[in-house]
Amino acid sequence: MFTTRPELAGTFGMVASTHWLASTAGMAMLEDGGNAFDAAVTAGFVLQVVEPHLNGPGGEVPAVFQAAGESEPRVLCGQGVAPAAATIDHYHDLGLELVPGSGLLAATVPGAWDAWLILLRDYGTKTLRDVLARAISYARDGFPVVPRIPVTIDAVADLFTEHWPTSAALWLPDGRPPAEGTRFRNPVLADTWERLLAEAESAGADREAQIEAGRRAWSQGFVAEAVDSFARRAVRDDSGRDHAGLLTGQDMAGWSATFEDALTVSLGDWTLVKCGAWTQGPVLAQQLLLLAGFADRLSYVDGVATAETIHIATECAKLAFADREAWYGDSADVPLDVLLSGQYVANRRSLVTDQASFELRPGSPAGRPPRLPAFAVPYFVPATETSGAIGEPTIGNSGVVRGDTVHLDVVDAAGNMISATPSGGWLQSSPTIPSLGFCLGTRGQMFTLEPDFASALKPGKRPRITLSPSMALRDGVPRMAFGTPGGDQQDQWQLCFWLAHTVGGLNTQAAIDAPNWHSGAFPSSFFPRYWQPGELIVESRVGTATIDDLRDRGHLVTDAGPWTLGRMSAVSRDPADGLLRAAANPRGMQGYAVGR
Repeated sequence: MFTTRPELAGTFGMVASTHWLASTAGMAMLEDGGNAFDAAVTAGFVLQVVEPHLNGPGGEVPAVFQAAGESEPRVLCGQGVAPAAATIDHYHDLGLELVPGSGLLAATVPGAWDAWLILLRDYGTKTLRDVLARAISYARDGFPVVPRIPVTIDAVADLFTEHWPTSAALWLPDGRPPAEGTRFRNPVLADTWERLLAEAESAGADREAQIEAGRRAWSQGFVAEAVDSFARRAVRDDSGRDHAGLLTGQDMAGWSATFEDALTVSLGDWTLVKCGAWTQGPVLAQQLLLLAGFADRLSYVDGVATAETIHIATECAKLAFADREAWYGDSADVPLDVLLSGQYVANRRSLVTDQASFELRPGSPAGRPPRLPAFAVPYFVPATETSGAIGEPTIGNSGVVRGDTVHLDVVDAAGNMISATPSGGWLQSSPTIPSLGFCLGTRGQMFTLEPDFASALKPGKRPRITLSPSMALRDGVPRMAFGTPGGDQQDQWQLCFWLAHTVGGLNTQAAIDAPNWHSGAFPSSFFPRYWQPGELIVESRVGTATIDDLRDRGHLVTDAGPWTLGRMSAVSRDPADGLLRAAANPRGMQGYAVGR
C-alpha cells in the first residue's frame, strides 16, 4: 500500500492535528514538561487562530480522553446550550421552520474556553499563560494564511461588505481577502486573551485559582458583557432576513463545561470510546456492530477496500444515520441501550441487501415507532442555490472536501491520551464582535423546530452535534485516539480508517491514506438540511472497476477525485513496549503529526 509519509514512532510523546502549527505547539508543550492535556489545550488555542474558518473562541469542543492511572475513559463536554429565550414558538413567530445556519439566532453558549480551562485545571500541569502564549503570539504577530481561508472569505465577501461590516473590517483588509501564504494578524483577539490572563493572574500565584478567575472573566465578566450587547442587534442570516440573537450574559454565567462518562462499546478485543447521543458519536458504534455480522465479506486488496466492503459499509451507515435522525439528541431520553443491543442490531442488519437502499429507515427500539422531522424528505439543492451566508463552512457541491471543524490527538509517555474535535465560531458563521476579535457559533442550527423530538430545540439543552472524537481501548487499555473534521461525514470517514486499520491491516498512516468514501443518503445536520437518497461519494483511487460495481448495485456514485475526503489524524500507544505512534492526513497538505 502506497503511503504519503511514514507513520511516526517514538517513546516521548506524539501530537497530530489538522494544522502543523498546532501540532508543533502541542509538541513544544510536551518538550517543556507538560503532559498530553497541557499539549491538547495549547494546540486547541492555536487552532482557533490559524484555522479561523473552521473554529474559533466562540465555538465548542467535545473530547474523549483517559488519564494515566485512571481506570475509565472520560468525556469533556464543551458544547454550550440553547439560550433561555430560545423556544420553538419564538422561531415560529418569526416565520421560520428551520434554525438559520448563520447569524445570531443560531448561537448557543460558547463552550470552548470553559472546556479547555477545566481540562487544564483537573488534568493539566501548566498555567493558563503557558498554554495561551503561542496562540497569543500567532494572533498578535501573525500566521501564514492557508489556501482555504481566502477562498472562504471570498465566498462571503458581499455578505460582509453589505451586512456584516465588523467582519469586513477584520477579514477584508483593503477591501479584499488576505492572500494565500501572506501573514495575517488578529491583534484584537490577542488583546482579549491578554485581558483574560490579566484578570486570571490577579487571583494570585495559585495555578487553579488563576484558572477559576479566567473562567469567571469569560462567563461573568467583560466577554459575557460584550456578547450580551452584540447579540441584541439584528443581523442578516441565511434565512435572507435580519434577526436579533437570543444569547445573553446570563446564559453564559449559568453554564459551565462538564466531564461525563464515556460511551463504550465492546468489539471483540477492541472497545470503542465515544461521546453520548448529544453528538452523533454513537453512529460509529452502531455501524461497527452492524458490520460485525458481515466480517467474512469485508476485505482489502493492496490496501484498498473492495466494492463489497464499500457497499455493505454504506448500507450499514444509512441504517445508523437514520436512527440518529429519529432518536439522537439532548431533549429526550435516547434508547441507546436498545439501539446498541444484539437483538436490535441483528434485526437492523437483516435489512442490508445486495442493492443500494433509497429509503430513510429508522428502527423501532423496544417497539417505539420512529418519527422523522419534516425536513427528512429526499430533496437535494446544490450549494449555489442557497443564500450568501454559510451555515456549514463547506465550499462547493457534493464530492468536494467538507470541512467544518478541526481535530487533534495527543499521547504522552505516561499513557495520557486525548482526542478532541473543536469547532464553531467560524469567521463566516456570524459577525465579528469588534471588541473581542471573534464571532459566535451557530450550532443551534442542528436543533429541530418540531416538539417531542430528541433533537428538538429547548432552552438549556445541547444541539445534537456532528463533532465526534474517538478513542479505542484494546484489552481494556487505551491504544488509539483518532478523529476527523467533516460534519456528517466524521463517523463515516472514521469508519473508513477503522476498517483499513483493523480489516485491511494497515498502520495508522496507511489507513489514513487509504481511499475514503461516504454516503449523503440522510438529512444533513446543517441548514438547509438537504439530502440525496442513494448518494455515494468515493475517492477515485478505489478504482474504476469498483466504481462500476457500486453503480451496478444502484448507488448514485460521485467520483470526488483521488485525494479529497477526510482530514483524519491519529495517535497510538502500545503498552507492551511503550512505543508511541502518530499519523496525519496528507489531503490539503496541512495536517501533520510530530513526535519523538
